[in-house]
Order: sequence, then C-alpha cells, then structure tokens
Amino acid sequence: MTTSIEQRFFELHPKSAELHDSARSLFPNGVTHDARRQDPFQLYYTHAEGAAKYDVDGNRILDYFPGHGALILGHSRPEVVQAVQEQMGMGTHFSGSTELEIEWGGWVRELIPSAEKVRFHSSGTEADMMAIRMARAFTGKSKVIKFEDHFHGWSDYLVAGSEGIGGIPKETLSTMIVLPPNDIETFERTLRENDDIAAVILEPTGAHMGLEPILPEFLSQLREVTERYGVVLIFDEVVTGFRTSRGGAQEYFGIRPDLTTLAKILGGGLPGGAVAGRAEIVNMIEGRQGDAEFNRNSRIAHNGTFNANPISAAAGVAALKIVANEPINDTANARAAQLKDGLNDLLGRLEIPGCATGITSLMFLHLGIDYEGDTDYCILTPEQQAVSMEPERLRQLSLSLLNHGVQSGNRFILTAAHTEDDIAHTIDAYERALTEIRALGLV
Repeated sequence: MTTSIEQRFFELHPKSAELHDSARSLFPNGVTHDARRQDPFQLYYTHAEGAAKYDVDGNRILDYFPGHGALILGHSRPEVVQAVQEQMGMGTHFSGSTELEIEWGGWVRELIPSAEKVRFHSSGTEADMMAIRMARAFTGKSKVIKFEDHFHGWSDYLVAGSEGIGGIPKETLSTMIVLPPNDIETFERTLRENDDIAAVILEPTGAHMGLEPILPEFLSQLREVTERYGVVLIFDEVVTGFRTSRGGAQEYFGIRPDLTTLAKILGGGLPGGAVAGRAEIVNMIEGRQGDAEFNRNSRIAHNGTFNANPISAAAGVAALKIVANEPINDTANARAAQLKDGLNDLLGRLEIPGCATGITSLMFLHLGIDYEGDTDYCILTPEQQAVSMEPERLRQLSLSLLNHGVQSGNRFILTAAHTEDDIAHTIDAYERALTEIRALGLV
C-alpha cells in the first residue's frame, strides 16, 4: 500500500522516476553507489550551489550529504571552480609531475599533525588499502585489526566483518581481526595473544561517521598500547580530515597516529586520496639502490594513472587554502550546534522519544529511544541502535524530508555554506516530516 508520503514523492519527482526506470537496466539497482539506493527511486540532480542542490524536476533541496562529506565549503565554491577551470585550460594529465602536487602535499603536511610524508591516490578506498600494506611491509607482520561497523572502503581486506563480502577468499579475510570498539582490555589481550599483528585501523570518531562513537579516552588508550606493542596505529580520516578540525580528528583529540588516510575534503570535491604519516613507513614505497632483495620482496610498488592528477590537485589546493585561512570549521560547527539544539527542542515539544547528538559538524538523530545522556557521545546498546535505525521509519522520514526540500534522515554533514535560515528551514521540515510519520504510526 502506497503511503501519503510516497504518493507526494511521486508527484514531486516524476522525471527522477523515469530516469530511475532507465537506469535499472544499465546499473545494478539502478545506481552507481550503494549509498544512493533509495526506495521507491533515487533523485537525479542537475546543479548545486552553496548548501543546496536542484533536481531534474526543479526542486531545491538543502543538502546534508554534501559530496558524501567532501564539500565542507559547500557546493560550487567560486575559488575552487576558478582553479579547476584555469587548470582545465592548461591540461588535465601530463604523465608527469607538476608544481601543484608539491603545493597540495605541502598543505597536507602543514594541516595534518602526523604528516611527515604524503602519497596521493584517487580515493579513500585506495588510501586505506595502501595504509595497511605500508604497515605490513614496515612491520613484516600480516594481520590487521579493525573495529565492528567501521568503514574503510570496499577492498577485500577492509570489508571484513561487513555484509557483501562475495568473491573474497577466506584466506584474505583470515588476515583481518574484527573487534568491538571502546574495549581496550579486549584489544590489548588480542595483541598479547598474537604476535603477527601489523596495524589497527579505525574511524577516530566512530563507525558510520560517528553515529556509533569512539570515546576520546579509548583513542588515548589505543595510542599507548600500540606504541608499547609496536603496532602501527592508522587513523582513517577520510571523513574527519580537515573537518573535525583543520588538522582532523588527530588535532581535535591531541593524538598523533602513525599513518593517516585522507580523501573527500582533500580533493576539494574532485577525486583524491592520500596516505600521510611517519616518513619511515611511507618510505616503504622508495627503492634501495643495490638492494635487489628489498626492492623485490619488501618495497611497495605503487602506480596509479590519476595519482595527484592536476585537476584534483588544483581543486585540493584551493580548498585547503580556504580551510587553513578562514573559519570554515567554526562556521560549520556553529550551524551543527544550532541544528542539534533545535532538533532536541523539537523532539521535546512533539513529545517524541529521541535525541540529536554528535561532535563538530557531524550530527545524528536517534528516534524511538529515551536517552538523556551526553549529546556529544551517544553510546547506545545494540537493542537501542536497532530501534533507532528501524528501516521503514527511516525510509518514510527520508522521503518526507525530501518532499519538504531537505535531504537527510538520521545523519547530517554540515558545511560552512549552511546559513542560520537554512537550519531554521530544516527544523521546520523535520516538524512537518515527524508529524507525517507519526500519522503513519511510526513514532
């Protein structure tokens, strides 16, 4: 049975519905990214500016998934657009080095505390793959620890413990160890009982961009224990790099990992990834003159057609300059705080169980649970998490919000382009959407 929310969704987005029908015969599920799947169909967009984007049916939609987190400056920031346009006129690929890549790497080293050396890639998935390979090559050990539900791209190793592992040999997965987060005793016991562990990798604010938080004290404990056991600590800052602070989560929490992976904001909205960190580990890519054994069996060979591509480098340099010199993080954080306070007030007024939580410019909404704890670090039980993530409620909420000109749901990625008026509009849209899903008996 079609709900009133779904009926309105069809009425507002007929051309997107047509395009989805065409795409289903061309792409698996009709989409080119798993996270873009939406029932009954996803929307198609034409252009974007600031905090909003516009779909093929002419609807203006406030964007709380800006570039999957890449666009802390907002859409189409003029300085980034100009830098890309100018570089396009000079060339898109020289099969060689450019001054831009030095400038780009220089901004990474200036902003990220752990960055002694840098190696560029084309995506966060590639950067994470390289980081664990560097750690294995450097330590001579084979196993890597990750934490439950933490996302590190789609590579064979790092999807261990996740759904969708078809086609991955069991031998590959056997080199990964998946542990519960925020449990230092289990982590240290694992190191004590296994002397073949090269590294541990984690999202430093927690799984799903911080939806399931890592506690700051656990990060401190990890740093101490990994140093004691000689295990490489890798911060996956693909999301948090240049966002949690200018220097990422490591600057925000005051903890320096051995390696850091970056993407998203790094490329200014274009494809780009990087591994940065201790020079002696990153230098596993370098060859040794006259050492054939090392060069064949220990060195990491690394090519990549679009590594440090000049278009991405131009966008990345432009974006990181702005992050370094303007209060970008402060502005995005202020809008997030305004939204968090407004949504918590709204839930109270509507007498709907739930809470809005999160730190800096990453924010989350938990519905259906009574929670009166810390609104920065909301640790839920598995049972509470299941209630909060109830699929049909979240689906109807997301569709209703789109009907009211907001793309969100239970996750918010704020930008410096969001205004106070945008936040007020968003809170109003949530009031309408929550009222509509209440009428369906979902809250």
